Amino acid sequence: MTPATAPRGLWLLGPALVAGVAYLDPGNVASNMTAGAQYGYLLVWVVVAGNVMAWLIQYLSAKLGVVTGQSLPEVLGTRLRRPWARRAYWVQAELVAMATDLAEIIGGAVALNLLFDVPLLLGGLITGAVSMILLTVQNRRGARPFEFVIIGLMAIITIGFVAGVFVAPPDPAGILGGMVPRFEDTGSVLLAASILGATIMPHAIYAHSSLARDRFGATTAHAGDEAVRTESSRIRRLLTATRWDVSVAMVIAGSVNLCILLLAAANLAGVEGTDSLEGAHAALAAGLGPVVATFFAVGLLASGLASTSVGAYAGAEIMHGLLHVRVPLLARRLVTLIPALVILGIGFDPTLALVLSQVVLSFGIPFALIPLVVLTAQRRTLGAWVNRRWTTAAGIVASVLLIALNGALLWLVLTGA
Repeated sequence: MTPATAPRGLWLLGPALVAGVAYLDPGNVASNMTAGAQYGYLLVWVVVAGNVMAWLIQYLSAKLGVVTGQSLPEVLGTRLRRPWARRAYWVQAELVAMATDLAEIIGGAVALNLLFDVPLLLGGLITGAVSMILLTVQNRRGARPFEFVIIGLMAIITIGFVAGVFVAPPDPAGILGGMVPRFEDTGSVLLAASILGATIMPHAIYAHSSLARDRFGATTAHAGDEAVRTESSRIRRLLTATRWDVSVAMVIAGSVNLCILLLAAANLAGVEGTDSLEGAHAALAAGLGPVVATFFAVGLLASGLASTSVGAYAGAEIMHGLLHVRVPLLARRLVTLIPALVILGIGFDPTLALVLSQVVLSFGIPFALIPLVVLTAQRRTLGAWVNRRWTTAAGIVASVLLIALNGALLWLVLTGA
């Protein structure tokens, strides 16, 4: 069945759910858990605002892939004509991809250690090996089977992280108070940047356009040509389905992220040792029982396995689109394992590594977001499907807010405020 003849409905859903796994990676868990344990409900507003911005950003990414039949890295690879510009852009995007992989491998290793007392280095190797199996599914079976596997893992993630909130509900007044935008100190700004970096992940922006391209195929002509106009009903149907797809994915991701922060705020605030995933797991076991703690660890493991596969997929697309070099996905997977294994091998605090990796991702957001907003606002890129003015304005506002937060973070850190 081809995309052009496929029926309406569930068949068209999937790419956003796969990209949405990036919003449920171990970096999210570490950032939201740490924020809740250290500042209670203070940063609830950051999670909510980040999820609202993420909806718009992921829709624009998917729209670019649907309409042009190209991923964001591919479009940039053709627009950045100077080789040095493409390489410079690729370097920062590759650093973002490596920071992503670092978080995901470490998260899987920590989960295996919590569940089965597996040494962290061995856990990292196991996580990497399982991710290679998942990538083999994508390579040999195509987009749809890969989506089914990742969506199954997303269901496990959701159950694992949401269960504790039903056992120990958060304070409604605290949640409402947390919706008021404010910071308390430099640490809260650092965690806000970390939460946004984990929520609006640059590699998810790159990946979603590629996932939409792989699922729905390229258009038969460049945007604006007569062949594309005759496909207007098909593109309109795909974009409608994409809006639903992104909405479902973001509701799931946003709810899970909020539940992680609320679980920590309600049960771990002021508890010593909760500044690490291991400490949070122990505190959950002591306060809410071993079942909730086990659910948490299982969710963390599923998070690491699913998100590292999507991260490797995004990294391969970044390299192919910008450098016009296609490295076998499994070979790339082996290379990108090295930084995470080094961190685990030298005994660096895994939770701190997770939080810092999300800050790196936060600084990579403008480099993915600004080109996305610019390209989707250009009629020569999207033709009749170009952004409406309010959509472009919302994208600009999101970009300005994210860049301002990162600038404030950098200033506070450099001045020691």
